Amino acid sequence: MKKKHKKNKDFNFNQKSFYFEDYLESNNKKKQVLKSNISQDRIYLLFFLFFSLITIFSIKIVFVSLQDLDHYSLNNNSLNQKLLRRDIVDRNGIVISRNVKSFHAAINPNLIKNKNNFLINIRINFPDLNIENIEKNLNKGKYFYLKKRLDQKDKEKLWSLGEKGIIFEPFQSRIYTHANLYSHILGQVDFDNYGISGVEKYFDNSLKENNLIKDPLKLTLDTNIQHIVDNELNNALNIFNATGGGALLMNVKNGEILSLVSLPNFDINKREKIVDKNYINKITKGVYELGSIFKTFTIALALEKNIVKSETIIENIPRKIKCSIHEISDIKKFPKDLSVEDILIRSSNIGTLMLARKVGQQDFIDFINKTKLLNKPELELEELGTPLSFNWNKCKLETISYGHGIAVTPLQATATYSALANGGNYVKPTIVIKKKYKKEKKIISEQTSKKINTILRKVVTDKEGTASLADIYGYDVGGKTGTSQKYGNENKNLNTFISVFPSYNPKFALLVMLENPQVAHDLIYNYRGIKIKGTRNEAGWNSVYTAGRIIKRIGPILAINNEEFYNTNVAKKPN
Repeated sequence: MKKKHKKNKDFNFNQKSFYFEDYLESNNKKKQVLKSNISQDRIYLLFFLFFSLITIFSIKIVFVSLQDLDHYSLNNNSLNQKLLRRDIVDRNGIVISRNVKSFHAAINPNLIKNKNNFLINIRINFPDLNIENIEKNLNKGKYFYLKKRLDQKDKEKLWSLGEKGIIFEPFQSRIYTHANLYSHILGQVDFDNYGISGVEKYFDNSLKENNLIKDPLKLTLDTNIQHIVDNELNNALNIFNATGGGALLMNVKNGEILSLVSLPNFDINKREKIVDKNYINKITKGVYELGSIFKTFTIALALEKNIVKSETIIENIPRKIKCSIHEISDIKKFPKDLSVEDILIRSSNIGTLMLARKVGQQDFIDFINKTKLLNKPELELEELGTPLSFNWNKCKLETISYGHGIAVTPLQATATYSALANGGNYVKPTIVIKKKYKKEKKIISEQTSKKINTILRKVVTDKEGTASLADIYGYDVGGKTGTSQKYGNENKNLNTFISVFPSYNPKFALLVMLENPQVAHDLIYNYRGIKIKGTRNEAGWNSVYTAGRIIKRIGPILAINNEEFYNTNVAKKPN
């Protein structure tokens, strides 16, 4: 028994229990499982993080790819997020003035490794720059500007040089998308984006107002029409060898200016200082004696006062009349007896003078005051001329009646013609679209207005009329010519034509003016179906010719934009 007990004792002492062995193994397995679970959790977490990042970047890439590139770059560029000025657009929403990101090219001499090579490259790429000054500035070792207001071409040239010392400084530049086309209207801004002329100056505060920065300033001008008028006027300057000219197209109902051109003009993107007076805005700032176009005012006043009728015959009209120490005469020989309308159609100085005397000085003064012809014109521009003042002394009534001795701006003359044509209501010219237009006072009756429109049409259609070259098929043009000497200089002449159309219900007034035109000997006119060469230098042979070409080209645009005008005028065949 003892022996057996010993064996059992030895067995219990030396051999590990099955229980103990099983515990160690199971514990080990639990630790391995736990460790494995932790590792897997980390992998899942990292996978989730990476997957989330990939998803976010993928969504962002897709979002960016779907955006308009220009719009995205504008909204995410810190320079463009804070625009300094509003856009300016034409009546159709076409941008004509806008702030864009531009650059100045500056030089840090300390970063230029080889100054000699740098100067050679600058001389080759920019021959207009002063190399000697650039070399001096390089040697001084101070930061300086190589060229301001770079265009894209110059920026690419400098960029291609690969010089670390060339610094491109960003700034907001005002660009004018049509260069010369609106130079006398838009004006300019200085380097700090402050308006210094034109619309830019007149609306300077409004254009910089933060609350309106996203709303463009909308003008009444039509870029397509402006381009046509500018093109035809430039052609006229070449054909007639004129030194300058101007044109103005106005809506006679509300005073909206659809086109205003003054030549010569200039590229406003170049920011050049211009001192030559020939570059002034001839339409709004130029003050001229406009000659015979004033005869229309005299006839209208005589009709308005019921002194005469259109068909009234003025008998025994002399060739000459002495007034004080002066002698007034007609350039051409006219019949002794002329009707009131024939006096305007044939453009008789003496006949008009006789009607003015019947009207009387005081009524003429009252009419001039109503039309604001002697006031400074009202328009949303800084460049406005002031008509010359004068005293109503001897012979002033007589000379003013046919357009001599009174100097006004073409803008004021066109505004007065608009009033005569639209039923007698004075219209205030404007170049900015308005929600509501203020009604101005009446200067003549609607009845007188209709009579004047009928006579103006006959100036174009009548055999003795002075504006036959403006008789454009389908547009029923009426108007009056004016040939005069330039005020203060008898050696220079000014030829003007103001037209209204369609004359039976006018909607537009067009003024065309040429300074110092010459006879176009090589030009073949189509004069009432007959081909003739140019031999005369009067408004009827240059300004009227030019106006006719303009109306022929802009007529379809005006018709498309004005359904009523199209239906009642262009589609109508002449009798």
